[in-house]
Amino acid sequence: MASKTVVADKKKDKTPALKQIIDFRSGNEAAALAGKHINFHLMGYYPITPSTEVAENLDAMKADGEHEIKMVPADGEHGAAGICFGVATGGGRVLNVTSSQGILYSMEELPVQSGTRLPMVLNVAARTVSGPLDIRGDHSDIYAMLNCGWVILMAPDPQAVYDMNFIAVRIGEHANVRLPTAVAYDGFFTSHQKRRIYTFESAKAAAQFIGKQPDTYHTLDPRKPITVGPYMNDPDLINNKYQLHRALKAALDILPGLFDEYAELTGRRYSLLDLYRMEDAQCALVLLNSAAETAKAAADNLRKQGRKVGVISPRVIRPFPVEAMRQALKNIKAVLIGDRADSYGSDGGNIAHEVKSALKDDPQNKTLCLSRVYGLGGRDFYGEDAEAFFKLALEAASKDKVDVPFDYYGAYAGKPGVVPKPVIEPITKEETTKKLVRVKVNPETGRLDVEMDPLWKMVTMPNRVAPGHGACPGCGIFSSLRQFFLGIEGNVVVLFHTGCAMVVTTGYPRSAHRVTYVHNLFQSGAPTLSGLVEMYHERVRRGELPKEDDFTFIMVSGDGGMDIGMGPVIGTANRNHKMIILEYDNQAYMNTGAQLSFATPIGQKTSTSNVGPKQIGKAFHHKDTVQLLAATHIPYVFSAVEGYPEDFIKKAAKAQWYAKNVGMAFGKVLSFCPLNWIVDESLGTSVTQAAAACMFYPLYEVELGKTTITYDPETVGRRIPVKDYLGMMGKTKHLLAKGNESVLKAFEAEVERRWLRLKAMHDHPLL
Repeated sequence: MASKTVVADKKKDKTPALKQIIDFRSGNEAAALAGKHINFHLMGYYPITPSTEVAENLDAMKADGEHEIKMVPADGEHGAAGICFGVATGGGRVLNVTSSQGILYSMEELPVQSGTRLPMVLNVAARTVSGPLDIRGDHSDIYAMLNCGWVILMAPDPQAVYDMNFIAVRIGEHANVRLPTAVAYDGFFTSHQKRRIYTFESAKAAAQFIGKQPDTYHTLDPRKPITVGPYMNDPDLINNKYQLHRALKAALDILPGLFDEYAELTGRRYSLLDLYRMEDAQCALVLLNSAAETAKAAADNLRKQGRKVGVISPRVIRPFPVEAMRQALKNIKAVLIGDRADSYGSDGGNIAHEVKSALKDDPQNKTLCLSRVYGLGGRDFYGEDAEAFFKLALEAASKDKVDVPFDYYGAYAGKPGVVPKPVIEPITKEETTKKLVRVKVNPETGRLDVEMDPLWKMVTMPNRVAPGHGACPGCGIFSSLRQFFLGIEGNVVVLFHTGCAMVVTTGYPRSAHRVTYVHNLFQSGAPTLSGLVEMYHERVRRGELPKEDDFTFIMVSGDGGMDIGMGPVIGTANRNHKMIILEYDNQAYMNTGAQLSFATPIGQKTSTSNVGPKQIGKAFHHKDTVQLLAATHIPYVFSAVEGYPEDFIKKAAKAQWYAKNVGMAFGKVLSFCPLNWIVDESLGTSVTQAAAACMFYPLYEVELGKTTITYDPETVGRRIPVKDYLGMMGKTKHLLAKGNESVLKAFEAEVERRWLRLKAMHDHPLL
């Protein structure tokens, strides 16, 4: 740890006016606690690593009755941004939290929020932007926000995360600003790091700083109707943007006063720039957040050696504190600006360009500038790395020249001629063409009949996913995929959405896939594969590829992918591309920590639908994806569970026939997750069979518009009560407890309603 920071204004704070509580929190926990104390009207959110813990903590507090914030889970980050915008138009205080692709997916909404001058608070646990996929921390997501018109505050540690949330409310609601504000802290470095922090005693104490929400225009006053977001032409739009520019400039003037006011109450003082040992420094580093804290310790070490060095760390990067940066660097011989993201092709990261631009407009400043990109993808930044940065600046100062103005730090070259060797052999078309499952068209119905060899013969079919992946013991995804692929013959190309199945099979530079594999994000997977399908058929038509390769194209989704990805999937279905989409339904966002998804049943406990005195799990019923896809009128949709492999394999074979001959097929399989269902890993078959036996997860298909139940436990006397199924899992056992009868009854009634509806469709010749 570095010694006490010397702040820019060098004021000595008095004893704080408010009593403080000592706590021990991570950055995410600090953000959640700040949200509780601010008492936002609503939080719209969508889970993404590493920011999701904020919503998880707030939901747990909600279940225990610790706050009144309305928690609204969205279907994706774009939807979450829209929810928050709607709250802001209604005059509410609103909170969101996201990272990485979440910012990019909501990017369309960010200028809408600032352009209509509606405050909100967004916590960003900064994380690298895909692709390739990486979940560790850098600043590429925050840099993507720089031109969106938001105030962006930086928080280097959990204490600052807590404090900056209150500053964010005040600056955003100021009459001369009225802008949305982001609080950015480093993913995993700060989001999960626990530190001692000081907090307000309560929301009542916090209100002494944030005050009453200003009474201004909103959409919920019928006596004063307003238009939000009108259509604008020239010259109105340029005037709107000029006002936005002036609002950000005003924020720069107002923030120091807010920092002073906060210091009076808490004893904790912030400034536009955090200056460390800069009073007589000759060389300096400009770094953001946690890296700057590391650099302070390196500065201490070099000071002991007689080197006059210091650290500058902006506490706000939008608006950028231009004049403060000029003043901080006016006596500095050489400065190295480190960026944890690159502005590709511009010879420097965004903060480097900001600093250079500030200095260029000061003709008296002769500071030499070096720029380095470091720490991408969460690469650690140690004290010795900071010392290496200082030495580069000191060397430039001693030579009075910069030899290498811009470069990457920490990258390394591969060895020429060294190519990774495959550790598994690719699977061949001949190996997977065994005619173990045979499909033919029934001349009377026009639908398909399927014959298959006994299951014991199926073991001769090689697995397209090799053993050695990193899934949890008992994970149902890979037994489900194994069963599905037993019904698929010949060459395949698979596309996997982000999720457990993707992450545990493709850790670079290894892959568990014996076939061609593509990854894309939830909302992009189905369009990507549809493009690949059409490219294949077009290249075959042009004679560029051999027709006999005869691929089957399959997209594998799960972990909530049919929430955020549902719109593009429906678009793909409407176009009816020749492909299969298989959803493994593990009933939550398992790859990010078991948050509720729209597939989560009512009452189920997840990390964002906690159980407590004021909340009994998820508050609404699960989405019926099979029926949604059936409504698109694609040739074939089906449901399956891993506990009935013969049924699943036959349906997979049908799906392949339709995908190769007619159009799109969709299947949904209930996939066992022992870790988050809270059940012994050996019980996957029993639990999934019980789901079908109680009619919660009925087995059926919709083929060319006709619904057929493929397993009816009632007719064979095997139907069980819903509560027997729920009692098998820790995530739902609470529904059987006294006091939860209303939720159990709602669960049972919805299961019965959907089952009776399905039976009616089964019996009807046109449904």
